[in-house]
Amino acid sequence: MLTANKGEWSEIYTLLKIISDKNLYAGDSGLNKIENLVFPIIKILRDESKGTYQYSYESDLVIIKGNEEEFRIPISQFQEKAILLLSKLKESTNATFSIPEIENFMQSFNCLSIKAKSSVKSDIRIVIHDQRTGTTPELGFSIKSQLGGASTLLNAGKTTNFVYKVSGDFQKADIDTINSLVVRRGKKVNADLKGRTKAILKKGDLQFITCSNKTFLNNLTLIDSSLPQIIADVLIKFNSENNSTLAELIKETAIDNPLKFDMSGNHNFYHYKIRRFLTDIALGMMPSKVWSGQLDATGGYLIVKKDGDILCYHIYNRNEFEDYLLANTKLETASSTRHDFGTIYSENKELFFKLNLQIRFLK
Repeated sequence: MLTANKGEWSEIYTLLKIISDKNLYAGDSGLNKIENLVFPIIKILRDESKGTYQYSYESDLVIIKGNEEEFRIPISQFQEKAILLLSKLKESTNATFSIPEIENFMQSFNCLSIKAKSSVKSDIRIVIHDQRTGTTPELGFSIKSQLGGASTLLNAGKTTNFVYKVSGDFQKADIDTINSLVVRRGKKVNADLKGRTKAILKKGDLQFITCSNKTFLNNLTLIDSSLPQIIADVLIKFNSENNSTLAELIKETAIDNPLKFDMSGNHNFYHYKIRRFLTDIALGMMPSKVWSGQLDATGGYLIVKKDGDILCYHIYNRNEFEDYLLANTKLETASSTRHDFGTIYSENKELFFKLNLQIRFLK
């Protein structure tokens, strides 16, 4: 019997739902349908353990073709099972669970895996009809579900640490006091990152020096030479103020204009550069691997909303994709002990402090 969590079951729900809808609906930054941006689906491609299966339409039937197989199933069955699966996803309180009725239906057309083949970047590929251009591009998507826990866009690691020089008159007693600031939640004791950052800024200053990982630094510089400094400034704001959403943090950073850009023409320097950064992360840039800057033309997201609607965001519609990423992400504090940051330390008689970058989607 197949068991999976809500995020994994959402992949099957997405398959059933978009087959029964026969259309992909584009979304805006607020997770609303863009009424005049609808893409009729010609066929859907999903990679299974036995190969690639193709789903297309013939009147009120879904035609499913495998290597040497063909199944013909009424579209009404996909509609019924999508409704059933959504209700199970909403009502389940278990971390992982099975849904026999859905599993039996999947097996009736040789859909044997809940998750797409791990070696394939996209969870699902869809051939659409673009009514604006008359073309039929094949678009690849990763599936993100709001029915489960919020997923990360950029995972934390020692590779995502930003290094700052601490300036000011800090004696050993000051350093020990700052490094001892903690937050207690029940039995858990964590470093008080905001408290430590505020204490440093109250007595001195933090000057961005570099990223701990040279590859990550160069990846950021490749996207935009100003990015390392911008993100470093955003991290200080996040760790010394109350805002966590990227949209708000970038808005505040733009007002402060720490890089002294010429704002006389109302250019959105900070928003533009961060949107580019988020898009590159979404389409494959990783801190520890050299980034070529070549965007994957098949890269995008299908978002399963809490009400079961599905919206598409794709590099194919770049503006909507970038708007969604900026409006629906936040910074998050990872484990300071695991990733080695948040403590003032001395090196060559100078003081340094590290802050960490982790980006998560809003719930």
